[in-house]
Amino acid sequence: MSIAIIDTGCANIASVGFALDRLGAGFRVVTTPDQVGEGDRLILPGVGAAGPAMARLSAAGWTAFFAQSSRPLLGICLGMQLMFDHSKEGDVAGLGLIPGRVERLKSSAKDVWPHMGWNTLHDIDADEPLLADMKSGQSVYFVHGYFAPIASYTRATTGFATKFSSVVRHGNNVGCQFHPEKSGPVGAKILQNFIHAPSLEVNVS
Repeated sequence: MSIAIIDTGCANIASVGFALDRLGAGFRVVTTPDQVGEGDRLILPGVGAAGPAMARLSAAGWTAFFAQSSRPLLGICLGMQLMFDHSKEGDVAGLGLIPGRVERLKSSAKDVWPHMGWNTLHDIDADEPLLADMKSGQSVYFVHGYFAPIASYTRATTGFATKFSSVVRHGNNVGCQFHPEKSGPVGAKILQNFIHAPSLEVNVS
């Protein structure tokens, strides 16, 4: 299995790489589509802002590449948000791989913006290969101020000021709003599922 980690210029490359190393998964970091080669799986991590990340992806040719690609793609945090049609952060167009808009989380006396720290997964889709052997109530690590609303692409939810999509899927494109590479054994299992689940190659929505 060959994995390509896409460098957006503001991505959490090192942590994702260390997590894959712990799983014994081979990978390489790429900046342009022509470097992907025969990569079986793609990971789009992200820490930072939507505008600069999208500008870099577009300039490198990734928008056109993803529009034609059938390879399984995992978006992490900002990487997941960039997979949508549009992001409220910077009011920028995304990659258009998942229909919908990313919105800004609201804050309250209880929930202070942004959402940072451990929180729980709920409403887990038992048929989602990325979530095989996962149970509602397990904790994962979040750092984000924007979110994807609940819709047909939702495969798990989390609550913070509002209930939002913490795992999404549309066709061969899957995403985690949290950081699996920082989420201990639960996150490691999710990464392992992404690497090994053959059904991720089936383009279903």
